[in-house]
Order: sequence, then structure tokens, then C-alpha cells
Amino acid sequence: MTDEPRIALRRAADLQPAPEPGDDPALVAMIRAEIASSGPMTFARFMDLALYQPDHGYYATGSRGPGREADFLTAPESHPIFGWTVARQLDEVWERLGRPATFTVREYGAGSGALAAGIVEGLTRSGSALRGGIRYRIAERAAAREDQVRARLAAVGADDILEPDDGRPIIGAVIANEVIDALPVHRVVGARDGTVRELLVAIGADGGFESIEGDPSTRDLAARLEAEGVELAAGQPAEVCLEVDGWVAGAAAGLERGLVLLVDYGHPAPALYAPDRGSLLRAYTRHRVHDDPFRNVGRQDLTAHVDLTAVERAATAAGLAHLGTTTQAEFLTGLGAGDLLVSLQSDRTTELGSYLEARSALFRLLDPAATGRFAVMLFGRELAGPPLRGLEFRMARA
Repeated sequence: MTDEPRIALRRAADLQPAPEPGDDPALVAMIRAEIASSGPMTFARFMDLALYQPDHGYYATGSRGPGREADFLTAPESHPIFGWTVARQLDEVWERLGRPATFTVREYGAGSGALAAGIVEGLTRSGSALRGGIRYRIAERAAAREDQVRARLAAVGADDILEPDDGRPIIGAVIANEVIDALPVHRVVGARDGTVRELLVAIGADGGFESIEGDPSTRDLAARLEAEGVELAAGQPAEVCLEVDGWVAGAAAGLERGLVLLVDYGHPAPALYAPDRGSLLRAYTRHRVHDDPFRNVGRQDLTAHVDLTAVERAATAAGLAHLGTTTQAEFLTGLGAGDLLVSLQSDRTTELGSYLEARSALFRLLDPAATGRFAVMLFGRELAGPPLRGLEFRMARA
């Protein structure tokens, strides 16, 4: 099984690869200046600048990201059937909460608004009464994203549901699809004495960036691995995301009642740090994947597989109840994604091409060799009752 989760969605584009975009020179100069002034930086700092520096970071500018004409495809971008299915889960949560007059969705990493539009379409297609009470907020670092999301919602007649995110706790759902994998990570390597060394970013002899081994920048790295019962083998590289604790705490604090739905690729700590696993840091640009983070600085996506154990611990520490973890394939199956496809086929207004596109997309969403094995983690606050529909398939198999 590959550790490059987006490849299956990129093969068609790989047949005619576009040239790499190259570095953002201003960002490279900024990083070099910081290293020259303060010495080698942690990879987490480098990744934060490469992705989120306000003027030049990959995500901060809002000009790149998911999409067929961009750098990678996420589930919502592949076809609206993903959003249609998520809408079913939101409808069930709304019912569990007693049908509040306003049900707010806060989406982290909303991108172009594909998931938001898919959810609205799903509610409309099913005739759900939630369509009249849903409101949408986006938590994005790039200001340009709001215009993109609004335009996507306008295309389905729902731009009126988008409202500014004032940060106040909501009643509804917090959603993050392929967001945690892009949080900055520290790169570490196991030492012969059983301790951990950190891989720092320095300026090489050729003026480019390179990794050098050094003392850990914080004791939290060893503490995280120790708390999870992990000991890296000598020479074993790995990534540790310390930011996940604060990110999850912030997302949880923004929910008064309802659901936190996290979808991402990752593994529980014992599997993530298995000796034969190695580094899971990947770079994505123009529908290609590689493992060199020092190419196309500021103009390529950087990701690392998620430590699901750390996410669960952070969520429970933030007062959320862990409702269950399943795979994307099981989540979509439990919510009846197959039924939605059959309904689409039965609709006399559906053109053959549209149906075949939806069927192909759903196959990829369910395929364990593609994105079907992605982890779906569900957490709740004041959300009582039996297992949610998205967990039923997993529960039935247990």
C-alpha cells in the first residue's frame, strides 16, 4: 500500500506533467536571512514559512491549492457526491441537537468552497429542512478564499449562507478535510543511544537549503514519542507534529454543541512510527508528488501523515467525546453514498457523462488503494445517542 495518498487522483495529469514552478525568490531570501541571523531553523519553522508566510506562503496567498487546474485533488474537489454524503451526516447531527433554528458549519481549509457547495446541494437534493437553517463560516488564512467560497456557493444559489467567522462558539459542526496533514512538523531521527536528534534546516555550500542533524529544539519532541510508547530505531527518520495539540484545542473551543469531523490520511502512533515506515513528508505540485521540501519553496504543498493517537488525545483533553474513528470508505458507505449514486443514475435528467464521472469519483473515494483508507475521526460535544450513521458500517463489522 502506497504512502502517497493522492497519487491515485493524479495519474491522468501525470501523463503530461507541467513544468515545476520554481522557488518564490522573496520567500527564499527571507528564510536565508533568518538562518544567517539566527542559525539553522527547525523544519517546523521552515514549513510554516513555506506554507503560511502572509505574503508568500503557499496557502496564505490563496492562489494555489486543491483543484483540477492546481496542484492536487481532495475528495470534495473530485466530485460533489462527497459533499452530498457529508450532508447526510450533518442532517443527522442537526436532528440529534433538537433541530436548532440555526445550524452553523465552520470549515477549516475550505479552499475553493467545493465541500460547502456539495453540502448545500446534498441538503437540497434530499429535501432536508436543514437547508433553511444552515449557515457557513470558513477558517482560512488566505483572505482571497472567502471570495472563492462565496462564488462557489452562489453557483448553487446559497451565497447567503456564508457569514463572517467571529470566532464565537457555534452550535453545529466543525469540519476539517485534509487540513491537519499540512500543520508544520519537526523532522527527527533516532540516535544509537535511544534518544532523538532533530533535523534542522541550514544553508548548504551551493546556497540552497539542506538538512543537518542537531540537538532537539524542544524536549516536547521526546516527550511526545515517550507518551505514545514510541522509540525510534537508530537512523530512523520521522515527523512529529507538536502543533496538533493547539490546533485541536482551538477547533474544539469553537464548538458549543455538535460534531467535530476530521478527515485525513494518517495512522495511530504505533503504525506511524513503525521502524519500516520511514519519513512520510511529501511535496505536491502540479499533480506530481516528490519528497524534496527544498524545491519550489512557497509554491508547492508540503504534507506529512497525521498522528491519529495525538489527535485523539488532544480532542479528549479539550473536552470532546471521541465518538469513533473509521475509514473514509466505511464512513461514506454507512451514510449511503452508493444509494446516492443509484439515485443519480435513476434521475432522467442525469446525462450519461455526469453519471460516469460520479461513479468514477466514488470508486476512488472508496478504494483503499486511493483515498478510501483515509481516517475519519468523529468527536462530539453534548451529542448523545447511538452511533452516528457514518460509524454504522464500522460498528457492524466489529
